[in-house]
Amino acid sequence: MDKQKLVLIGNGMAGVRCIEEILQNAPHSFEITIFGSEPHPNYNRIQLSAVLQGGTTFDEITINDREWYNEQNIKLFTGETVIKIDPEKQLLKTDKSREFSYDRLIIATGSVPFLLPLPGADKEGVITFRTIEDCQNMIDTANQFKKAVVIGGGVLGLEAAKGLLNLGMEVTVVHNARYLMERQLDETAAKLLQTELEGQGLRFLFEKDTKEICGSERVERVTFKDDTEIAANLVVMAVGVRPNIQLAKESGIVTNRAILVNDYLETNRPNIFAVGECVEHRGIVYGLVKPLYDQGKVLAKRICGLESKGYEGTVLSTQLKISGVDVFSVGQFTCDENLKSIEIFDELEGVYKKLVFEDSQMVGAVLFGDTRDRTRLLEMILKKQDVSDLEIVTLFQSSNIEGDSVAAMTPSEIICNCNGVAKGSIIEAVLKKGLTTVDQVKKCTKASGSCGGCKPLVSDLLTYIQSDDFNEIIEQKSMCACTSLTEDEVVYEMQLQGLTSVQEVMEILDWGNQEGCSTCRPALAYYLGMIYPEYESHQETLFVSEQMNAIVQQDGTYTIVPQMYGGKTTAEQLRSIADVAEKYGISNIAVTSEQRIHLMGVKKENLSGVWADLNMEVSATYGNMVQNVKTSIGEHICRCDKQSSIQLAVGLEQRLEFLTTPYRVKMGVSACMHNGAGSTTKDIGVIGTGLGWEIYVGGSSGRNVRAGELLCLESSNNDVIDIICAFVQYYRETANFLERTWQWIERVGLVHVREILFDLDYRQQLLRRLEKDHILRKKFLVKSSKSSTVL
Repeated sequence: MDKQKLVLIGNGMAGVRCIEEILQNAPHSFEITIFGSEPHPNYNRIQLSAVLQGGTTFDEITINDREWYNEQNIKLFTGETVIKIDPEKQLLKTDKSREFSYDRLIIATGSVPFLLPLPGADKEGVITFRTIEDCQNMIDTANQFKKAVVIGGGVLGLEAAKGLLNLGMEVTVVHNARYLMERQLDETAAKLLQTELEGQGLRFLFEKDTKEICGSERVERVTFKDDTEIAANLVVMAVGVRPNIQLAKESGIVTNRAILVNDYLETNRPNIFAVGECVEHRGIVYGLVKPLYDQGKVLAKRICGLESKGYEGTVLSTQLKISGVDVFSVGQFTCDENLKSIEIFDELEGVYKKLVFEDSQMVGAVLFGDTRDRTRLLEMILKKQDVSDLEIVTLFQSSNIEGDSVAAMTPSEIICNCNGVAKGSIIEAVLKKGLTTVDQVKKCTKASGSCGGCKPLVSDLLTYIQSDDFNEIIEQKSMCACTSLTEDEVVYEMQLQGLTSVQEVMEILDWGNQEGCSTCRPALAYYLGMIYPEYESHQETLFVSEQMNAIVQQDGTYTIVPQMYGGKTTAEQLRSIADVAEKYGISNIAVTSEQRIHLMGVKKENLSGVWADLNMEVSATYGNMVQNVKTSIGEHICRCDKQSSIQLAVGLEQRLEFLTTPYRVKMGVSACMHNGAGSTTKDIGVIGTGLGWEIYVGGSSGRNVRAGELLCLESSNNDVIDIICAFVQYYRETANFLERTWQWIERVGLVHVREILFDLDYRQQLLRRLEKDHILRKKFLVKSSKSSTVL
């Protein structure tokens, strides 16, 4: 199959991270091309402030070097800008007159720094802080000049100012608000920050509106509207950014403040997606790395045809990256009539903490001077944890010993919020791969590889792991005792390496027990069957009893179940069954609750003769499959019309027979609200009403009875069958082996399942895949029943 042409416009952090996710989800599906306006490979723009402050180098902030692009077979065009997109022809054109076609296009053009439209803004020495070139310009300028003015007292402005200060310049920060970082901090924390930075040598001018940048060719001074001025050889404008959407607008893609996208990062034009700072989602334009990475994961799954809940937004958190300054904020940090706060202020130690609540849930926090609990508080906010039962004092408690706060964290707590890396993942990587440095941890897990704010925490965790106090055991949720790989890892490697048999999986993936066990062998067989629907037809040994033609019993005899779709039969079939029973001495005959006749006690040597003389299809519901549909055909109390429900049951059985599933799937169709088939306690149940058919899913009639949840209401039999078949296929594709329907629904969410099934295009894709599997499996079973001998 030819690979689809996937083109990415923009070689920044958000776009390339999305490509990384695509390569992980579908490594061989796309021919990938990337265009980047800058002359560099992908680098960490957020860490430019660390370069400026002297804490790292340009090489160290490179995320993916050119060798990586070559290894991934990605065509990279650096220093080349896409200037036109033709959505109708699916073509794009660059500023080097290159034309390129695409099947799927991702726009990740990011944002451009906002340059105040001031007189003199075009003079030499007036720059923004956005690229490697800007950073190098500032370093070169500091070697020649001494007076710098930074316009903007936000995060970027302060980080730039501290870098220039470290380079030996006299730096003044000009801000038009009353205090610093007013979008991230309350006034108390901002004043503490100002005092700390003034102690390091920075100067501040507040509530100043710049009037003009003066000088001959190069900037010499900055004047303000209150007729004051300040000398300057360098002016850095850090007053914000604007989404880079000009290309999208000119191409007929709908924009507002940024490119408008839905929850799956789709634009209004077919096959064109957008991600990152150039995107507006539900009215919000994000500029921090965490939401951009979240968007990239969702978009990657969409492009690869995998399902996700869609992007629902991100709770924002900010950490100032200035050495010697501990500042953190998340969520809501100001209070209105619906929000209340608790604050502590240790003026002697310079520690300020503010927690903001809505009823019994924490919705925001500001920390200054002691940010060690930022991860714990962030997790409480993200999980919407009810804190009503907690002692207030425990919310503010931090360990006095730096490493102890890391030791107290649970394995599931997040260390790196940008990349979603938990403490347990880092410990597992360190122990498994012998990592000893923060840089090694970053390369292996991506922790500290984005904003860098968690770098001290990663360092603390490494120190803790290497200490005598470390005694934590990270639970390995492997598939079974035969392998250290998890179920997801095994399936991923099976697809990545094209493994096509149980034995091959065990050999290539270094199974500890080359024979496997009762846990992994059936699981591997199931996953192989899902990945390669023709898998069973290639097996060398066929055991008839395991191919659902007959069910072996404990005493060594077999049970045969003649197929009666929906419980319906004919006089001819009944006569045939009776004749076979007499001929072969089958005396143990039963009619089950599923309205099926079971011929029990069939001897092994008589199987072939029984099949031939019956001359009927036999029911194929042995093992993990969709079981025969129970109906209310025998219900005599209610006189409702049962023909429609019987037809529905017949249609379902014919569409779903022979298909393997992660666990047995029981179904029931009740003609009316009397629920004669017990439909509400089945994996899938249907009940007739005056308005149509109610479909219930996730029920269980085991020892602990579980009521199913209402999936939807459909009016016609065909729609009911399509919805249920699509549901079964999605369950087959996304559930773990032996995971029951109710467990699967709890994990993925009923709302998510509805979103998938109600998407008509995706529903049709599921139905096509189910039909393909059904045809292949039916052909194989018919063939095997005719050609196999009983072993």
